[in-house]
Amino acid sequence: MVEMSVAGIALDASSRSPIVLLRDPSRRRQVPIWIDQAQAHNIMAGLNGTPQPRPLSHDLMAALLEAGGLQLERVIIHAIEDSTFRAVLRLKHEQDDAQPGAQGAIDTEAESEAECLAEIDARPSDAIALAIRTGSSIWMLEEVVAEASIAVDAEADAEDQDEFRRFLDQVSPAALVRHLKSRDSGNPNDAPTDSPEV
Repeated sequence: MVEMSVAGIALDASSRSPIVLLRDPSRRRQVPIWIDQAQAHNIMAGLNGTPQPRPLSHDLMAALLEAGGLQLERVIIHAIEDSTFRAVLRLKHEQDDAQPGAQGAIDTEAESEAECLAEIDARPSDAIALAIRTGSSIWMLEEVVAEASIAVDAEADAEDQDEFRRFLDQVSPAALVRHLKSRDSGNPNDAPTDSPEV
């Protein structure tokens, strides 16, 4: 598995759809995942630490995990099926990291597996937004990175992010609804998306 970081949000030039970009530690490969406008807003709000007047759904999920004594250990994006990325949330009981158990702190994958309480199926965009809010890691299987990654062009990436931010600053809710209703149901590039096609 490869630990990924959120490189940012870009805008698909042909479809005007937002894309979350996950980058590997070498910073030479990134994986684009097409998402919807609402998810892009939620991810950007988390990345920027933008305070909201009321909790967004991912803020609520993070609060529920904490209230239930659970911790999001990591997000794992593990497959692409029917042009759709698949992810799971790996949950465990909250524990005091300052007090290691009899065998010491958990530091191997096998020991981590033993501590896993549950793996819950999730859309990658929801999983990413929740990971940002909880400070959890985002992992992707190497096979998925190899299949879906593209070479990084940092200058073009920054331009796309700036264009998307300008778009978000200028769009009204009514215009966004019109845009979403008029959009084709499929992705013109047939690239893997966050959600199955309806």
